[in-house]
Order: sequence, then C-alpha cells, then structure tokens
Amino acid sequence: MTAAANRMLHSAWTALAGAAEAPARVEFTTEGALPSYFATTDLAAASMAAAGLALAEFTRAAGGAPARVQVDRRLASFWFGLSVRPIGWPLPAPRDPVTGDYATRDGWLRLHANAPHHRAAIERVIGAQVDEAGTARSVAAWNKGELEQAIVAAGGCAAEMRSADEWRAHAQGRALAAEPLVHFETVEGGARAAWQGDAARPLAGIKVLDLTRILAGPVATRCLAAYGAQVLRLDPVHWEEPSQEPEVTLGKRCARLDLRAAGDRAVFEQLLARADVLVHGYRSDALERMGLGAQWRRRIAPGLVDVSLDAYGHTGPWAQRRGFDSLVQMSSGIAAAGMHWRGANKPVPLPVQALDQATGYLMAAAAVRGLAERLKSGAGTCARLSLARTAKLLVDQGAAPREPPLAPEAREDQAPVIEKTVWGEARRLHWPLAIGGIIARWDHPAGPLGAATASWAPD
Repeated sequence: MTAAANRMLHSAWTALAGAAEAPARVEFTTEGALPSYFATTDLAAASMAAAGLALAEFTRAAGGAPARVQVDRRLASFWFGLSVRPIGWPLPAPRDPVTGDYATRDGWLRLHANAPHHRAAIERVIGAQVDEAGTARSVAAWNKGELEQAIVAAGGCAAEMRSADEWRAHAQGRALAAEPLVHFETVEGGARAAWQGDAARPLAGIKVLDLTRILAGPVATRCLAAYGAQVLRLDPVHWEEPSQEPEVTLGKRCARLDLRAAGDRAVFEQLLARADVLVHGYRSDALERMGLGAQWRRRIAPGLVDVSLDAYGHTGPWAQRRGFDSLVQMSSGIAAAGMHWRGANKPVPLPVQALDQATGYLMAAAAVRGLAERLKSGAGTCARLSLARTAKLLVDQGAAPREPPLAPEAREDQAPVIEKTVWGEARRLHWPLAIGGIIARWDHPAGPLGAATASWAPD
C-alpha cells in the first residue's frame, strides 16, 4: 500500500526539478505502518527515496549507469525515531520538563522549552517552575492565542492547537499554500566542478558546512555524510543539545564558532570559500542581519549549493517565527486530527518527529540536486524548505488507509558493526536505503559538539 508514498515522492521530485521518468526506478518494500491518522510511514519512505533518487541521478550525471532505488518502509519508519542502540549506557532525557501540551481556558497550547533561552522566555511570561504541575496551573488561566503571542513576543516558542481548516484560513497557512515544497533555483557565477567521487562513494571530496541544529538540518547532513561528504558542523560557543548528539552527529566533525566575533567570522569565511554545500537553519533574516546574507555568500563561494530551512515558511507574517516540529504539528492541524482520530482528550502528535526527519531528507536531496546542476552547468543553486510546507505535503494526502502495524524491531535489524562513540559502544539500525552499487558508510562515530577544530580535514 504505497500510493501515498508514490504521490509524495512525485511531488518532491517535481519540486526538485528532476526528470519525470526517474521515480519509476524507485521500489518501496515491506508492509505495515506506524500508528497514525496520516501516512507517516509513507512520508518517511518517500522523503528517503527522494534523497536516494537524487544520489542515483547525480552518479548518472557523472557518467554512471541509472541505478534503481529501494526503500525499506519499516526501517525508514524506525530511523524516523532513533537509529542508535546504546550498549550499556543510557540516552539523555529527550526534553526539558516544561516542554509539553497544556490546557488553557479555551483550548490547548504547546510550550517548547528545550533550549535554556526559550525556557527563560516562558518563565518571563508565566513564571514557569521546574514542576510541570506548577506550570500547568499558571497556563490554565490564559487564553491560548493570547499566551502564544505573549511567549513568541518574549523570544520563546509556543503554538496553539488549530484544526487543518483553521490553519488553511490563517494568514500564514494561506502564504504557505503558495510556496513550493522546495524552492529551487540556479544562481549564475559559479565554475564547473570536476567530480571527485566514484560510483561507490559519489559524494567523496564534497565539503559541507552545517550551520543547523535540532533536527531537520542535522538529519540532512548525516545523510550526505553517509555517501562520502566531509561534513563540518559549526555551533555557537554555548549551544548544547545532549539529547540529539548520539543520534545526529554521526559521520561529522563538530566545531564551534561565534559568527559575531571578528576572528571567528574570518575563519568562517575561509571555510565557506572552500565549501561545496552550505546547510543552514537560522530564521530567514538572521544571516542577513549578521552581514552573511545570500549575496555575501555567493561572492565568497561562487557555485555554492546553498540549502536553507525555516519552520513556518519563507513568506507570510510568520516567516521569521521560531518553530520546531511539535509546534508546527500543533499549528497545522496535525495534532488536532490525531486527537479526533484517536478519540483522545488531548493533542495527539505524529508517532515520530516526521516533519523534521522528512524535511531533512528533502534537504539532502536538494543539496545533491544542486551538486548535479553545478556538475552540469557550473551554476550555483539555492534551495529553501520549511517544516510547515512538509506538513502540508502530508496533510494533503488525507487520512491514511488502514494498515497492519509494523513488525517489532528484532536484533537482526541492527547492523553488526560496533560504533565507538564517546559515550560508549553502540549499534545502528540497518540503513533503509539501497541505491545500486552505492555504499552508505559513516567515517566518524557520533561525538559531542565542539570536539573538533574549525578546519577542513586534509584532502
């Protein structure tokens, strides 16, 4: 039952300006689905297929044979949760105690407090305590819309639960409906680059600068690293995300830079000048305000493949609004539809952070499509994606057909290779994506942020 997966793949591939006949070389395998009102498993399979198809077409553009792409829907669903399986050590807590859904006077509101400065903004508005019950008592006295606006104005993250119809009528929902799933355009001024990879490791020699954080961007660059790209992740000096590091630093070197400091900006400029791909997830005006806007980036790195992520879209009144997967699910009608479907008395989100994960694989596909364009014409490319537009792709499919549950995870689903992380040994689930003779392999185990120097490894 892969009709929804095929529809979503075709939508993604069309947005990526791919050849119309290419999706016919994709096969989806295994039966069953994650429990969800929406086609969550098909979204997982389709987005990973888009990344695989982009890699196959990139290799073909370099003179290789057209490769078939196969996606294991069950393993894709598991990777949309967690891929790492620690051996004898625990994963950190996934969220701050204040993060969660709260009943207000007139409906439900989600607070997102995982970053310390976002929690501080909530505390300034409602006097949140570590105790969740204390936070709930203070939230219950508010109207959801008023509290959402107050927290956002204070620099925090919150979203009231809306139905899909309410979201479509909202000013941001209307703006989003006019945006493509992937805004993809070529940019003049590059130079044609020679392919440094090979049929087995097509992204070998490609340098990727990663300026993203939880979660879509890191998923994208982890995917690029699997196929040979050298990924250098750059984080601010005090940024931490311990709950995600074992999951998304796989295959990367992670360093720190303060882009507001002159010395670190000079280092960043040197790194960018040698980069092939830049992936960033700042709000749409943030780099411009720091003097690192699109024109500056193109001047420093002609031919750059520039891939950006936004939560709520790149147009409309919420274009600069902070957001995360769970907040977009509340805003766009996903949590409300799940609540109605299950007959629950509180919001019911998707069973995994599917908007983050799917957007991440679509970002990886956009990056590889940009590399293929540069290989062909020498042009640089710009691609823009958003969590909310990916949400629309899913919601537009409507209710998912009833499917049996996925078979439970078994030991055979884990790869035999032991990963030597800094936290301890671990295994990973088998990778769901098979692309002809292309090999998926990560050259670095997962590690903490800031452990490497801000420099490219020797060629």
